[in-house]
Amino acid sequence: MEVARRLKAIPPYVFAEIGKKAAALTKAGHDVINLGIGAPDQPTPRHIVDAMHEAIEKPINHQYPPFGGTPEFKKAAAEWCQNRFNIKIDPETEVTTLIGGKEGIHNLIMAYIDQGDVNIIPDPAYPVYQTSTILAGGEPFYMPLTPENNFLPSLDAIPATVAQKANLMFLNYPNNPTAATATLEFFEKAVAFAKKYDILLCHDLAYSEMTFDGYKAPSIMQVKGAKDICIELHTLSKTYNMTGWRIGFAIGNAEAVKNLAKIKSNIDTDIFRAVQQAGIAAFEGNRDHIDFCNNLYIERRDLACEKLKELGWTVTPPKATFYMWLPVPPGLSSEEFCTKMLNEAHIVVPPGNAYGPSGEGYFRLSLCLPKERMAEAFERMKAHKFTFEMGKAQVC
Repeated sequence: MEVARRLKAIPPYVFAEIGKKAAALTKAGHDVINLGIGAPDQPTPRHIVDAMHEAIEKPINHQYPPFGGTPEFKKAAAEWCQNRFNIKIDPETEVTTLIGGKEGIHNLIMAYIDQGDVNIIPDPAYPVYQTSTILAGGEPFYMPLTPENNFLPSLDAIPATVAQKANLMFLNYPNNPTAATATLEFFEKAVAFAKKYDILLCHDLAYSEMTFDGYKAPSIMQVKGAKDICIELHTLSKTYNMTGWRIGFAIGNAEAVKNLAKIKSNIDTDIFRAVQQAGIAAFEGNRDHIDFCNNLYIERRDLACEKLKELGWTVTPPKATFYMWLPVPPGLSSEEFCTKMLNEAHIVVPPGNAYGPSGEGYFRLSLCLPKERMAEAFERMKAHKFTFEMGKAQVC
């Protein structure tokens, strides 16, 4: 049987491949420590689970949900945005539900990218930006994120010929995988750029509430005139420890929201009503669990910074997300280092080049395990001589 050319054009999903290798080692009897995929290790808050239990008992919630989300969920999402970012969102025309952020990214790309169209994406970035662009027949144009520019793209470096062909641009701050943050001033420049070239600007705000040391992540919708040209994707996965529930929402430009909802209405049948009820409970509940989880991530981040410094890395504590973006030892490629970590120390970390060409030379470390387990991982690195200088010995 011959598969579609589009399937041949995309690489295997990096986390699925890493998972297979880790599973094989586990099956062989090895204790594998996974510092790879970013998934909260704490349970969904009790009040959200209780709301789901109550909602699932109501027969009306067993029926098909309305396309684009229930009015109650969209209203609660708009009110959450008002309370959190002081932005006014019309729940009827400027909100649509998402079955998680990943689905929203893919379907937005399908709505705006045709054969030969350009999607301007960060590099490195969440892999779905690239793969969904390729699946749509489009061409990704990479904006390098470099430490010299604090992992922000240089908009001035985008050729006018590329910008004129582009239908879509993605930004993602707080950022996966680099953990970088952006200011409203940067977003103002991005909005102006998108308006100049008539590009739909999508901001993927998956990590808005996972912030530390007094930093609060802004919404691009706080920029004056952003609704004219922007859409922003939100997910409850990270904020409310609901990764498996698959629930999120998009806000912003009414036409973009409508087009995204149109694509979705032809592909999925929206979020189970009971899950939307649980989402409302999440929006309306207190923030105690968010503060609790953020304090856990801070403790783990600080432990990682301490241990990595002992192993020779120069580390700046990130102000957001549960990721650390670190250079591999000189003399080793990203894949060489991560393969050695898995095969020798039985530690999973994804290679930077899995997130794009500019990710080469880096690896991503997740803070989604208890401190004791993370400490064990660093002890293994020390025992197996995984230091920042290890690669030089291999080159000599």
